[in-house]
Amino acid sequence: MPADDDDSAVTLGDRGRDGGRLDDAFMGEAIALARRAEGDTSPNPLVGCVLVKDGEIVGRGWHKGPGLAHAEVAAIADAGEAGRGAVAYVTLEPCDHTGRTGPCTEALIAAGVREVVYAVADPNPLAAGGAKRLEAAGVAVRAGVRESEAREMNRAWVHATTFARPYVVAKAAMSLDGRIATRTGSSKWLTGPAARREGHKIRAQSDAILVGAGTIAADDPALTARIDGEIRSPLRIVLDSTGASPLGAKAFERSRAPSEASALLATTARCPADRQAAFEAAGVDVAVCAADDDGRVDLDELMADLHKREIRSLMIEGGGTVLGAFLDRDLIDEVRLFYAPLLIGGGKPAFDGAGVARVANAGGFEFDPPEAVAADFLVRGRRRRDG
Repeated sequence: MPADDDDSAVTLGDRGRDGGRLDDAFMGEAIALARRAEGDTSPNPLVGCVLVKDGEIVGRGWHKGPGLAHAEVAAIADAGEAGRGAVAYVTLEPCDHTGRTGPCTEALIAAGVREVVYAVADPNPLAAGGAKRLEAAGVAVRAGVRESEAREMNRAWVHATTFARPYVVAKAAMSLDGRIATRTGSSKWLTGPAARREGHKIRAQSDAILVGAGTIAADDPALTARIDGEIRSPLRIVLDSTGASPLGAKAFERSRAPSEASALLATTARCPADRQAAFEAAGVDVAVCAADDDGRVDLDELMADLHKREIRSLMIEGGGTVLGAFLDRDLIDEVRLFYAPLLIGGGKPAFDGAGVARVANAGGFEFDPPEAVAADFLVRGRRRRDG
């Protein structure tokens, strides 16, 4: 009999103690495959799939982008005839609808797969029902293997599908006393190169990056993601209720394909028609939203608009007025707060706005232990939400 720690000698049919370990191992491979396409699949989720036969992986696949083959179809193609009679491990319940591509359920049935093991049930009502369709065709189905890990990988997509608005990550670099700039506006550089590199990674994983008109005026950021010489360009959004931001700002420069908008001006009817036309002539999309009680862009309406534009993950980079407004409206789902070991005093707070009236109302986020990032440190928190 093989030793307990020798997975290589255990076959898929050994469903006791080792069967669960094999499930974890094969689903782990599917998750690793899915992560290869991080930043490339939106508005679709990250999905990976492996086909297993006689305890060996015979096919691998992952979804690489909208309109391209789904993970299951790619794995089936990789396996060829070896996939007949195999078990498919897939990170998301196979879809049962026709969108940019056909239903994965039909592809699995046609390939002769005998069992499907998936991690997360599909929350999209248009695509759900894959498990029932497979079972109706005589394919065995099991769910929930490494579910929390697979759900975490697609947290932005799951959130956007559930709540019909983007998953919002608020990022700020600040002093220990919560200041993002001195009283004169000086802010470069609060944190070191390692922390700034982490900030670029967050940008690269986001569909869009949003800043306010004040940040454009003070810093003129490019809002691109620059990692190891590669430049990624998420949609850049400038929150400007009057359209006063200069057209020559770096955030408005075209950096994407001619058929794609590089930037979006989120404004209100207070922005003159000739300014709107000038932005549009420069290739900038303009979203005219209702104004809130303070005359600023209504953030709930903007979130609904971004969801329609298939923005599933949104990074907020500031400044303090914008971060505070999103916090006051309870629109922040995750925070990434980078702290530099220094004190500024006075200056500009990372989160302005009304804030809470009582300390007892300041909960709602679950925070991980601080993480060192060279000389700085990072605090990450998640908003607790139902659903």
